[in-house]
Amino acid sequence: MKKHGILNSEISKVLVDLGHTDLICISDCGLPVPNGVKKIDLALKYGVPTFLEVFTEVEKDMIFEKVYLASEIKSNNPAILESINNITKDVEQTFVTHNELKEITRNCKAIIRTGENTPYANIILQAGLFFGNEG
Repeated sequence: MKKHGILNSEISKVLVDLGHTDLICISDCGLPVPNGVKKIDLALKYGVPTFLEVFTEVEKDMIFEKVYLASEIKSNNPAILESINNITKDVEQTFVTHNELKEITRNCKAIIRTGENTPYANIILQAGLFFGNEG
């Protein structure tokens, strides 16, 4: 049994299998999952688990070099955006329309669905590189 870190076996497997520039998405409960994209459904009920709970744990286990966010988050969910900014301080951010974000999810290895029920609480993470000398 694992000593610490993400216990969900599906999430752990997806993270271990990621290569440089591969994409995964952490979504609210309403984001559609395209056919053929793996859905890891963590949603228990509205609000549980939250987007930030899941994102915080994935961030501890994943090197990512870029994130994609819906531009609508700026005006419709500034609290979540502020939290994302605090977590991703030095990571490149690309803002696209929500419809463009949904199109990008077609290229994701997996979408991790949370119970989050606030608008535009979705992020696509682009995997970076780790060669063991970064801490």
